[in-house]
Amino acid sequence: MTVKEFKNLEQPLPSFSPELRSLWWDFRGNWDMAHAEVDQLPGKSAAKVHAYLHRKEGDDWNAEYWYGRAGVSRPSVSLDDEWEELLLDFLQTS
Repeated sequence: MTVKEFKNLEQPLPSFSPELRSLWWDFRGNWDMAHAEVDQLPGKSAAKVHAYLHRKEGDDWNAEYWYGRAGVSRPSVSLDDEWEELLLDFLQTS
């Protein structure tokens, strides 16, 4: 699936991981639903998306905490670029 195809979906696919569902909700402008998808999930992949969401929200302290849990540094790219990088990573592993 391409980024364009993902963006054109009317709803997330049943086969999507919680991380992909979160990115889909975020793209659709529903931060609360995006956050709910990854909020209670363990693991570094969910922590990456969780960190991105808090960075987008403007909660830098919380974002830094989640980047640490993910084992990555806060990216120096734009939010849009971070979203796309996350999407491409999760599409490749799904």
